[in-house]
Amino acid sequence: MVAPLQDVIVIVEDDPDDRHLLARAFKKLGTSVPLRFASDGDEAVTLLSEVMSPSNMRIRPIVILLDLKLPRRSGFEVLSWVKAQPELRRIPVVILTSSREQTDLKQAYDLGANSFLVKPSQPQALHTLVEQVNGYWLGHNEVAPIAL
Repeated sequence: MVAPLQDVIVIVEDDPDDRHLLARAFKKLGTSVPLRFASDGDEAVTLLSEVMSPSNMRIRPIVILLDLKLPRRSGFEVLSWVKAQPELRRIPVVILTSSREQTDLKQAYDLGANSFLVKPSQPQALHTLVEQVNGYWLGHNEVAPIAL
């Protein structure tokens, strides 16, 4: 018997302080959707591969928050990989980065990003950003089915 899919928010972030702040902000909002973290690009691909493997615990990412500057496999490589997977390409990918480079912005959208957000430097501003992400992607956005 195949276990039902579990809705999750996937956060791909290598900085432990940022992971902590993001987790804290989502917790303060009372978000009922569990968070799954990956700390580098390879770990993100492994985690997201669970969606495509019926023999593993299966998850359904509602949204992926993706940093660009990651060890092992860059955020651009992860984004490109996600959008190339028929099972995953409908999952919204929100770039959450400290980069303000126009080349990064253009490349992210060219590869299929659904949004590009610059991480604020102040914890309260990050909390506000998470509140907006939560409201839009979990509150208003309709989740497309994963093609399994």
